[in-house]
Amino acid sequence: MAELLNAIIRKGGTTAHTTSVSRDTILEWMDRDPQRSAWHVAEDDTGNILGFQFLEPHPDLPVEACDIASFVRLGQTGLGVGSKLFDASRKAAKALGYAWINATIRADNSGGLAYYQSRGFEDYAHHTKQRLADGAVVDKISKRYDLT
Repeated sequence: MAELLNAIIRKGGTTAHTTSVSRDTILEWMDRDPQRSAWHVAEDDTGNILGFQFLEPHPDLPVEACDIASFVRLGQTGLGVGSKLFDASRKAAKALGYAWINATIRADNSGGLAYYQSRGFEDYAHHTKQRLADGAVVDKISKRYDLT
């Protein structure tokens, strides 16, 4: 998963992550709140990871909402990987007792915005001039998917 995400980070322009992550970083993320989080991985027939998605609580969200993050291997978008991941994540969010899912996407990430829009997420907030860890400033859009 770290290798997949690092390729996306190196390409730039779609994720708010700006520095490489390690296997240990991913494991730390997985351990942040395991009772209220869910992780899903999509693999091909040979076990290569095509994408991953996770849900977790976020301190800026109410307790009935979770945050979602999605990453699909470069060159594998548009092939149904994200759809399968979201089907699993949506079911997990309901099972974890969440009422809605938040996705906050860089405003310049047209692919990410389209992905969440096509899943039924609706815009509810626009965050201007958000500073990333590398100093870059971008706008972000928050989208909401109601589970009820």
